[in-house]
Amino acid sequence: MTKQPLRDFALEVFFSEWEFTAKHHMTASDVESMSLTDLLALASDDDKTAFEHQWLGYTQTYGAPELRAVIADSYKTMSADNILCHAGASEAIYAVAKVLLTDGDHVIVPVPNYQSAESVPLTLCDVSSVPINYKKDGAPHDWHLSLDAILDAIRPETKMISLNMPNNPTGHIMPLDDVMALIEQCRKRGIYIFCDEVYRGIELDETNQIPQIADLYERGISLNVMSKAYGLPGLRIGWIASADNALLQKVERYKHYLSICNSGPSEMLSLIALKAGDSIISRNKKIMVDNLALLTELFHDFPDLFEFSAPLGGCVAFPKFTGAEGGAQFCQKAITQSGILLLPSSIYASQIGTVPDDHFRIGFGRDKVVKDGIAALRSHLERYYGEYHR
Repeated sequence: MTKQPLRDFALEVFFSEWEFTAKHHMTASDVESMSLTDLLALASDDDKTAFEHQWLGYTQTYGAPELRAVIADSYKTMSADNILCHAGASEAIYAVAKVLLTDGDHVIVPVPNYQSAESVPLTLCDVSSVPINYKKDGAPHDWHLSLDAILDAIRPETKMISLNMPNNPTGHIMPLDDVMALIEQCRKRGIYIFCDEVYRGIELDETNQIPQIADLYERGISLNVMSKAYGLPGLRIGWIASADNALLQKVERYKHYLSICNSGPSEMLSLIALKAGDSIISRNKKIMVDNLALLTELFHDFPDLFEFSAPLGGCVAFPKFTGAEGGAQFCQKAITQSGILLLPSSIYASQIGTVPDDHFRIGFGRDKVVKDGIAALRSHLERYYGEYHR
């Protein structure tokens, strides 16, 4: 497939209609957020004072040195010099693609994916897909990304492989052995691996967590953000980490045409949150585990309507609706009849691959919103699909 114009971001178009009007937002991709007061309560006296006296001028393009140092501490081999901050994760995805890719290059992207991972590269070069396959064979997880399929898709002109682990929306994580085998082949060919790791830290089972790609591979680029696992999307602070400092400098210079620099108050608040990261992540994981138990019980009570197993990581899942009307109609009825917002798999439609039909994204990272939404969804199912109840 050749270069394509940048298409509308389907998820954001959908959210612009429903996200702030739905009574029950059940497809959020982040965990429970907090107020400014609650976040500052986690700060040391020195950091609280620093925030109160925050200078509101321009900041360093790379990001505040202390923030970058704390971010680097979340990696095994990175230093502050290996970190470049951005205005959220989306700016980083865009900037890396614009710097790294050109006409004649080739990119490999798993499908389904976060749309910008394929849409931005498609404006620059050829992009091909490998499927994250849905399977129901008694395995503990419903999704599988084949290492062999990725390797088979590599061409002489392949410049980058884009991964997302834990994956949005399936929650899939590649086994470490597969990741290391992929790195070995990419190293031989000089291929970059760009890995969206925004859900790292909220794996449902910590044994499924794998090291970050920047720590494993000299051409690895790790992406993270305050929005997802930390539940602080309003701060709009993200970053990339890489051992390739020459690449980071090119991306930093491209950032001069975008945000130029980050918000100083947001950087300070991100620093406070990262220093309290263990506490925040622990709270968020408890919310997720509690909600997932309720969600699992709900789906198991309607075995003729849903196929569901817990994701390996992240706070979203991608169950399948098996009722006769199909997944898209199920989601439409949920929002129009009961005010329950779910994300149909059609929103993940790809220009380069096929997304399985009849799935929908459901989020379970927020607290009261999700618990109330699960109760509303149960009432909705009993009202319209009562004959399918266990």
